[in-house]
Amino acid sequence: MDAEHVETAIIGGGQAGLSMGYHLTRRGRPCVILDANERVGDSWRNRWDSLRLFTPGRFCGLDGKRFPGPAGTAPTKDQMADYLAAYVARFELPVRTGVKVDKLSKGGEGFVVDAGDHRFEADRVVVSTGAFHDPWTPTFADELDPQLVQLHSCDYRGPSQLREGGVLLVGAGNSGADIALDVARTHRTALSGRHPGHIPFAIEGAPTRHLVRVVRFLGHHVLTRRSPIGRRVLPKLAVGGDPLIRIKPKDLDTAGVECVPRLAGARDGLPLLEDGAVLDVANVIWCTGFRQSFPWIDLAVFDDDGKPIHDRGVVAAEPGLYFLGLKFQFAATSDIITGVGRDARYIAKHIDAQTKTSRAAALTEEMVA
Repeated sequence: MDAEHVETAIIGGGQAGLSMGYHLTRRGRPCVILDANERVGDSWRNRWDSLRLFTPGRFCGLDGKRFPGPAGTAPTKDQMADYLAAYVARFELPVRTGVKVDKLSKGGEGFVVDAGDHRFEADRVVVSTGAFHDPWTPTFADELDPQLVQLHSCDYRGPSQLREGGVLLVGAGNSGADIALDVARTHRTALSGRHPGHIPFAIEGAPTRHLVRVVRFLGHHVLTRRSPIGRRVLPKLAVGGDPLIRIKPKDLDTAGVECVPRLAGARDGLPLLEDGAVLDVANVIWCTGFRQSFPWIDLAVFDDDGKPIHDRGVVAAEPGLYFLGLKFQFAATSDIITGVGRDARYIAKHIDAQTKTSRAAALTEEMVA
């Protein structure tokens, strides 16, 4: 297999990968962005139809291009997808779609990226596939009646995918509550899980505009790994669930969503709750989140829990390897749109400096020889 040499391979073409490409090209550093999706923005398009972002439009733009439309209104997932496509076109970013990376390994002084019939030899690699991308469901999901429709939230698009009959959503976080409201328009709906709390004010509109700015400032500048309070708080946030951001308990009540105890297992092919009740439903939607996993990376750069060992995305154990878009990579905003730009800028600066240092050393060697 012939290999194509690239200076920097960016794996993942979502907002993190595009932001990385923007900051590298601004510094004159060549790169290629490899995206498994068929179109730029599909990571947003391929989510449930009613999804809207939590962040007002004024905070949804990447560096160099503001998000179009009303500044105080949260965009839809399709508007976000279209924005990312326009971002690529505006800055002529070198994105290659339909390229799914199968393996990242060491090769000589650089790295080898295998993607189907393609092979790239890269001096440097930035892994920007996101913080969590492997959908997780409990093992007892296999014990449910095969006649039940089972979907993970990443596969849910709308109520038309469901059978007639009741729907159980497992996981009472933001995704579960959001999809529950969508499903409740056409189906009897139950939401299972521990209530994670909720933000007690509306997140859109003029009255909360300044409050949103304050929250963003805290997440971006105060809750960082550089500040004492950030180092103390971020580990606690990592093990706790996010509160409901847009939806309030009263919204679920009004829509007729029944909040039930956590799911404990299966009995006779039906969902069994912790209180011993068995739910006679025809559909189960797993809003149980994702797990961080990089089985395709054949490099010794992970801790015992499988998490990348890095400092602000820079992997000391494997010079030339970087991660971007991880949860709490540097700050509470590192894995969302408003935070990837700063982390990408930091890594681009590091790559630029390392490249210039390497070339200067090579030139010195030539002169001495």
